[in-house]
Amino acid sequence: MTAADVYREQLERTWSNAPGWRGQLTAVNHSTIGLRYIVTSLAFLLAGGMLAMFMRLQLGWSDQSVLDHETYNQFVTMHGTTMMFLFAIPLLEGIALYLLPKMIGARDMPFPRLTAFGYWCYLFGGVFLYTSFAFDAAPASGWFMYTPLSSIEYTPGLGSDFWLLGITLAEVAAVGAAVEIIVAVLKNRAPGMAITQMPLFAWYLLVTAFMIVFGFPPLILGSVLLEIERAFGFAFFDPARGGDPLLWQHLFWLFGHPEVYIIFLPAAGVVSTVLPVFARRPIVAYTWIVLALIGTAFLSFGLWVHHMFTVGIPLLALSFFSAASMGVALPMGVQVFAWIATLWTGKPWLRAPMRFILGFFFIFVLGGLTGVMVALVPFDWQVHDTHFIVAHLHYVLIGGMLFPCFAAVYYWLPLLSGRLPDEGFSKVSFWLLFLGFNATFLPMHLTGLLGLPRRVYTYGEAFGPAMQWLNLVSTAAGFVFALGVVAFIVSVVLGWRHGTRAPANPWGAATLEWAMPTPPPVYNFVSIPTIASRDPLWDEPLLTERLAEGQGFLRGAPRGTREMLGTSMRAGAPELVVEISGSTWLPLGTAIALFAAIVMFMVKWYWVSGGLLLVVLALVLAWLWTTGDRLQRREIDADPLVLPTQAGSIHAPGLWGTAVFVLVSGTLLASLVFAYFYLWLDADAWPPVGQGALPMVLGGAALIALLGAGALLHWLRAAGLAAVALAVYLVCVTIALTGFEASPREHAYASVVSVLVGFHAVHAGIALIMCVFTMLRPLALRIAALFTHYVVGAGVLMLAVIYLFPAVQ
Repeated sequence: MTAADVYREQLERTWSNAPGWRGQLTAVNHSTIGLRYIVTSLAFLLAGGMLAMFMRLQLGWSDQSVLDHETYNQFVTMHGTTMMFLFAIPLLEGIALYLLPKMIGARDMPFPRLTAFGYWCYLFGGVFLYTSFAFDAAPASGWFMYTPLSSIEYTPGLGSDFWLLGITLAEVAAVGAAVEIIVAVLKNRAPGMAITQMPLFAWYLLVTAFMIVFGFPPLILGSVLLEIERAFGFAFFDPARGGDPLLWQHLFWLFGHPEVYIIFLPAAGVVSTVLPVFARRPIVAYTWIVLALIGTAFLSFGLWVHHMFTVGIPLLALSFFSAASMGVALPMGVQVFAWIATLWTGKPWLRAPMRFILGFFFIFVLGGLTGVMVALVPFDWQVHDTHFIVAHLHYVLIGGMLFPCFAAVYYWLPLLSGRLPDEGFSKVSFWLLFLGFNATFLPMHLTGLLGLPRRVYTYGEAFGPAMQWLNLVSTAAGFVFALGVVAFIVSVVLGWRHGTRAPANPWGAATLEWAMPTPPPVYNFVSIPTIASRDPLWDEPLLTERLAEGQGFLRGAPRGTREMLGTSMRAGAPELVVEISGSTWLPLGTAIALFAAIVMFMVKWYWVSGGLLLVVLALVLAWLWTTGDRLQRREIDADPLVLPTQAGSIHAPGLWGTAVFVLVSGTLLASLVFAYFYLWLDADAWPPVGQGALPMVLGGAALIALLGAGALLHWLRAAGLAAVALAVYLVCVTIALTGFEASPREHAYASVVSVLVGFHAVHAGIALIMCVFTMLRPLALRIAALFTHYVVGAGVLMLAVIYLFPAVQ
């Protein structure tokens, strides 16, 4: 037996999932979880597509009765929700989780239990949402849940609650995946892979993950506020009590428009990865593409009012958002021209993945052109909430996301299965999809211009025969498109099971995932490679053989633990060895407890829900206690270097993960402060007459205790004393809230202040638990200090918002 065989045997024994059903439920490996995301998202694609087919049947001719108005509204809501939240984002997350470690030379994601926990949250959230049909309580207020339609007054059943709680649970998965991606890209790249040499796909995922960190919290906050209003009678969106229904639209579209690019950018990353392979030359303008996608991300957060041109916002403000909506086309154009230049200067090779990339070009460019049209305020006023917008949305999302993702499946199918896709079957699926899609949605531009509203379940003959025939064409073509989706899935399954055996690196790709056997082993690499270029397999022809022989870092698994390499953010220099968790029940158990708490909350068993949240807390503490090296700081022979474990390094992934979580929490807080000031600007008096602020004395005592906790951790590293100061702070906050003169059911001021204080009290409680945890396990002091310092800064901001700003108005 050779040394390489010994390494492989050690790695297989250490990294493999447990056998049988137990292994499936406890698996945390990124390949396993990534494939689960992909398969589950495709199942939701079929479910959402079936709903769409019923909708098209209803609209196929005037005055149809396939669906009544309530069922049609439910199908519209669930179709949009499924495609946006349960298919598009999870599919891209699955592709990212499966491929990213392989592309950057890592063995797994830095927090594998978080990966598994996220998947279970996504699965439970999606199943929970669809069980609403079984209880005749499917949400029917649209996939955007506009208030007051989704408020308790107009939707008194459980439909909106299913949506709010189910989608929030699924969004937890998205945020968790973003944390994983950011830390993995910044800190777990192969040695020598400088940040300027990363695969473009990693750049796209990094930017997308940061967009999720800043884009998802506003919707999470809006969902929580609306559910609190429905459950406890608070007044965030009720204008009769100082609220404003437009606040929901602002919070939703602060998420909603960046989400379009959150969906598009990873798909564009697929294009930037696949296209050079089939053009048979390196990508043109690597640096400009990176700058363009960063610019796209920044600009996307300035477009949310693009969806609110008709709500009465002053024209001067609309002009800025209109300009930003058109301006985002510039960085998008840079990417498109770089792709065209790559094809122009290459020798294109037409195979199944490339066919879908060319289809993407055609459809997405048309969607981009209509996007510029609706960015013009006068034109948007004419087509707002018509089928023109439906057509535009589908051209952007299906053209910009679905076709590249299908290209990705065909491209990486040999990596997953060791077999090539069938070219003949792939041609059939492509043409069914391409022709069916265009024939379905191109006529919708015309029906929209003729005045057909969206989300309306029927229309009369008064619209004329042209309207009826255009809708009939869309309906018939919709079934052709659906047949194309089925043909695609069948072709993938047949290719997986019966396709021609693929040679090593069958497409002649340059990226690192093709340097391993196909299908790849569970540990990815026998040893961690050293990378010196952007196209390692093109520039180092012997790299695959060198890795197979174990000529790299962390050869084998001699210590019987799952080990990864941690590297510096900029240059990719080795810094530490990261010990990660193996298979465990903790992610599944935590997700089940959280899911049960949500169900109990929805049925108004609040005490039971609170008890289950305590179970969640206990499981999380057990999770943290079993993380990494619990006993000592030590060094490991990573050959050729001796490196510390994460316990002895200031570059531990837990610290980076906490920093990203702070960004998520800070965005939630910023969104809540935005809600506070938005409602203030819309109010006659703030606080309203008879609703004074929280007691000033207790506020001052809370501030002193909070600053004391931060100082104790910063200068003395005294976690015990900091915990005492945080406990005093929580006592002051509790007494202040109980002595608050106003009821949150009476006015929006009291509602938003109560949530603001409660939000911060929860974070102070987490900081208190972290300080106590650190007393028992001192190695976590840096993490506790980072989070506590954030809590102190957020607390100062909260107290200033409550006490200072109203005093100086």
